[in-house]
Amino acid sequence: MEQIAVRIPVELLAQLDGLVERGTYSSRAAAVRAGVEAVTEAERRRAIDQSYIDGYTKYPPTAQEDAEALALTIEAIAEEPW
Repeated sequence: MEQIAVRIPVELLAQLDGLVERGTYSSRAAAVRAGVEAVTEAERRRAIDQSYIDGYTKYPPTAQEDAEALALTIEAIAEEPW
């Protein structure tokens, strides 16, 4: 594992230390690592979402495809046991 140095505002450090003190994370490093993982996962998902948007913008569904999707959705909901 690599090590990095990061400067953060005192208020943010106090919040970080609070997470450690309450036992949410075992250390500052663990909390920062979780934050970096959350940010990178959010960005990964945003990129996937954007690729869907780009695809549907470039190749929008036809009226027939929309109608079939709606019919299948209605059918699937009707089959639910609620």
